[in-house]
Amino acid sequence: MKRPNAKAFSYSIYYEQAPEGGFVALVPALPGCHTQGETLEEAERNVKEAIALYLESLVAHGEPIPEEGKSFQSRVTISVPAPA
Repeated sequence: MKRPNAKAFSYSIYYEQAPEGGFVALVPALPGCHTQGETLEEAERNVKEAIALYLESLVAHGEPIPEEGKSFQSRVTISVPAPA
């Protein structure tokens, strides 16, 4: 539910499969804001809660809420010689 006089913020979230199972969710625009979940759906629910708590903490401490800048994503392939 939206709060009165609330501003909406959008952030990119990166998900990685954890080696031990489950997923890790990272929010690059919010340093230290990350969480995990057994499933992708659980990780998504958890990261939404983590973002909300992170932003509420910033507000409580009178700190500015970061807005995500324009981001770009790319993928490169690098060939590496095989060991002899």
